Amino acid sequence: MSLRKMTRRVMIGNVPVGGGAPVSVQSMTNTPTEDPRATLEQISRLAEAGCDIVRVAVPNLRKDHLLRRALRSLREIVEGSPIPVVADVHFDHTLALAALQAGVHGLRINPGNIGSREKVMEVAEAAGKRGVPIRVGVNAGSLRRDVLERFRHPTAEALVESALEEIRVLEGCGFYDIKVSVKASSVPLTIEAYRRLSCEVDYPLHVGISEAGPPWTGTVRSAVGIGALLAEGIGDTLRVSLAGDPLQEVRAGVAILKALELAREGVDIVACPTCARTRIDVAGIAAELEDRLAGCRAPLRVAVMGCAVNGPGEAREADLGVAGGRSKGLLFRRGEAVGWYPKEELLSVLLSEIEKMEREYMEKHRDSREGG
Repeated sequence: MSLRKMTRRVMIGNVPVGGGAPVSVQSMTNTPTEDPRATLEQISRLAEAGCDIVRVAVPNLRKDHLLRRALRSLREIVEGSPIPVVADVHFDHTLALAALQAGVHGLRINPGNIGSREKVMEVAEAAGKRGVPIRVGVNAGSLRRDVLERFRHPTAEALVESALEEIRVLEGCGFYDIKVSVKASSVPLTIEAYRRLSCEVDYPLHVGISEAGPPWTGTVRSAVGIGALLAEGIGDTLRVSLAGDPLQEVRAGVAILKALELAREGVDIVACPTCARTRIDVAGIAAELEDRLAGCRAPLRVAVMGCAVNGPGEAREADLGVAGGRSKGLLFRRGEAVGWYPKEELLSVLLSEIEKMEREYMEKHRDSREGG
């Protein structure tokens, strides 16, 4: 894997993005912004699953009383959120100004619909006074009309040019606290656009495939596109954009980082694909572990193997692993065989051992932090 490109660093609340910081995982709430309780409950679940930054839509409501209610709710969401909140703004620059007043930690604006140069400059001035970064979020589906007329249809060049034009406006205001994204639903188009953009700017890049699709196909498309870019060293923060529960976006994003060994925390579960030699319920145990350990922060590799062919070797190399036998499974802990356990007890034994190892990690982590 290529070395990560060193970009500028911006701070989204207390989360560093770029400048060699760990790649952060983002998602977006799909609860009504005017319902702070439901939104905060969803944000808490996302944070527990490994989300670092959350984006909240600021609705373009025509009725003033509904807009005022949504902005009051946004302030409550920002104050109650366990992770930094980014306001997603379209069509009306005054919404961005109001979101800044509500205390958001970041703004996302779309060059295709946020308004004139003067309006962008007004937002930049207000964001600069508050020390709030702006993401220039370019999407193939919402390019400015003049850009489309110039390039005829969305291309990698069109996406990059649109981003660069908006960046020039912000830089002209003396504003450099910028992140950039150039997304499309086409994986090859997105990859080409980010490669081009990475050669043009040193701002941190937010990577993702827009409108990736339903959970299964969307996760595959995102893993291919985001994974390819990260493997080339391109990307400082990511979102897996799925149609459905945003919790799946976070889990997919965390899994992509683990696959590339870019995630420093969390359980990495490996499991054999199963065959006629399988002696234990590999799929069931692995799925249950994946579900229950989504919020575990300890950097552990757990192997669930079904037979004696590759089982002992993989289990021995993991922090914790089990290799299935005829009626029992052999448990390994950091390379050492611990003992045989009945098949029906393997899940509970693994969970118990993982809990112990997580406590050990957290205690060590706390001690090192206090000592430093």
